[in-house]
Amino acid sequence: MNPTTSTPSDPASAHPAGKNANLRLVAWETTRNCNLACVHCRASATTGPHTGELNTDEAFRLLDQIADVGRAIVILTGGEPLLRKDIFEVAAYGSRKGLRMVMAPNGTLLTEEVAHRLVDCGIKRVSISLDGATAKVHDRFRKVEGAFEGALRGVEMARRAGLDFQINTTITKTNLDQIPAIHQLAARLGAVAHHIFLLVPTGRGKYIVDSAIDAAEYEQTLNWFYDQRDKTSMELKATCAPHYYRILRQRARKEGKTVSFKTHGLDAVTRGCLGGIGFCFVSHRGDVQPCGFLSVNCGNVRQRSFADIWRNAEVFATLRDYDKLKGKCGICEYKQVCGGCRARAFEATGDFLSEEPLCSYIPHTSKQ
Repeated sequence: MNPTTSTPSDPASAHPAGKNANLRLVAWETTRNCNLACVHCRASATTGPHTGELNTDEAFRLLDQIADVGRAIVILTGGEPLLRKDIFEVAAYGSRKGLRMVMAPNGTLLTEEVAHRLVDCGIKRVSISLDGATAKVHDRFRKVEGAFEGALRGVEMARRAGLDFQINTTITKTNLDQIPAIHQLAARLGAVAHHIFLLVPTGRGKYIVDSAIDAAEYEQTLNWFYDQRDKTSMELKATCAPHYYRILRQRARKEGKTVSFKTHGLDAVTRGCLGGIGFCFVSHRGDVQPCGFLSVNCGNVRQRSFADIWRNAEVFATLRDYDKLKGKCGICEYKQVCGGCRARAFEATGDFLSEEPLCSYIPHTSKQ
């Protein structure tokens, strides 16, 4: 990935378009089975069994086909991936194929033995979610008493095994006031990164849509997150929050800075919504989607190769043409570095090309 620079008058970075878009990340929902019942869960995951999940041979074939497209990062997610019986075998296979294998467990099942097995099978990093700085807030979010302590034990097991871990936090009105404390906790625990996620109302998240922060809180939160960049050694990333990449450029301009890899790291060479552009999601049954929150089926790996879907699916081709965006997203000077959350637009209107419903920014073209 080459460093790119961007200015407010020309905020586009070199984001690949067309059928040969560079595949950077694949999130594979290895199972719908889960030992928690989180209020925001995209998958509405519950204790299984769940029928139709890709078996071991199909999993290997999927990893083969991902490797044929590129050396992507593969996120083994769920549900709870550690509840899949062959998960270590699958992770090791992906590592042998040259893929960067990472995992998103909830932490409660991460024992010392499990952590060492993850290291042995090539897992490079785990992400563990903390949605509260206290057990009361986190457990209420996760709907299981003891989830907070379980996550902290999992973090400690990863640390002891020398396994890098990041902290993920989904932001809602119920924990908005705790975000600084969660951020400080992540740093104290020794996390290599803190990733914040803005709620997308899909799955069980539809039932807590009233808990989603509003557009003004969205802006305030992302500006606060930007301010943490020079205060921590942790890698910071805003996910399902594409506006951050517009805010980053606005703030850099005020500071008299040019956005480049040297000044802003990977934030300078990525964009907000990567769904169908550099990222895609594969469900437990093999359905490929732009992301886990945008429930638009682009093909199934049991019927078409992953490479064929990635390169030729009509939905992906549409998402890669930024000129097809509608409303103020379509005329926004930041559309190539932001793009708006396509899943949030889809849930609000039924059209994934419509404008992002939680953006307060007015494009300059609308002001003239």
